[in-house]
Amino acid sequence: MRFIDREEVARRLTYDVCIPIVRNAMIAFSRGETRQLLRSIIPLSNGRLFGVMPGAMGAQAPFGAKLISVFPENFSLGRQSHQGLVILFDPETGAPVCVVHAGEITAIRTAAASAVATDALARPDAHHLAILGYGEQAATHARAISKVCDLASISIWGRSRERARAFAARMQAEFAVPITVAGSVEEAVANADIICTLTSASEPILKGAWVRPGTHLNLVGSSYAGPTEVDNDLVARSRFIADSREGVLQQGGEFLRAKAAGLIGDDHIVAEIGQVLAGEVEGRRSPDEITVYKSLGHVVQDLASAWALYSQAENPSERASGT
Repeated sequence: MRFIDREEVARRLTYDVCIPIVRNAMIAFSRGETRQLLRSIIPLSNGRLFGVMPGAMGAQAPFGAKLISVFPENFSLGRQSHQGLVILFDPETGAPVCVVHAGEITAIRTAAASAVATDALARPDAHHLAILGYGEQAATHARAISKVCDLASISIWGRSRERARAFAARMQAEFAVPITVAGSVEEAVANADIICTLTSASEPILKGAWVRPGTHLNLVGSSYAGPTEVDNDLVARSRFIADSREGVLQQGGEFLRAKAAGLIGDDHIVAEIGQVLAGEVEGRRSPDEITVYKSLGHVVQDLASAWALYSQAENPSERASGT
């Protein structure tokens, strides 16, 4: 049994590596080539969650599960909010062969998925990124999206101005483009071409009236039915694309709220992102269209990333140099 720890995941699962892995996994998912159940989420105390996500990459392909806890308060204590394990089983023998640090895979593959969606759905001239939130996913999303877009500026908003400024200062050390801290959500998104919502908000923080035509949004922070980061108007006005149609119909907070208000029906989900990537459904149809990618995350993203780390031997020189 092999164990791949957080440090090895961070070192080897770069965005250049992970983005194509996730892209291919999404296409396979939408083509029905993978197998997975809708994830089970057990609410714990004080907004904490425990999730179980089983799946298989194909009929004769690696399979396994992710066991993940979500403790939002961990961020302020210097720990990952998502912690757990990805367990891999060999498709030939059925034996468990590898355990991988799930928190780090989740951080990287979630941002990689948003980068894939942004590459497919944002306008070609999209250069201005707004990030709502300053947690771990805020950092990974800035890094991942910079791989698919030629960013000219990044705007940050968070409930704590002090923490938002500290986050912006850390990120500025990595990026050559200006990173500014906005005093309000409306200010943060005013000139944005791409918006990533990465908060733990239970009620909408972003209004459709603030989003200009042609913007692409990645809705990431809410991962189960209930919490919503954007208002009903934005959902109703957008070309709405899911990572998983079934997942969003059951657990997509923003979609379900707009549906309950009678503003949309199930057909408002025009496609899964895998269908867009495969060329089966058109993504953005015009420069002025607002596109939304609703990210819940599905286990084949985790399994594909973990299997790549397990099945591909690490270069000893890279390990020695830390690259």
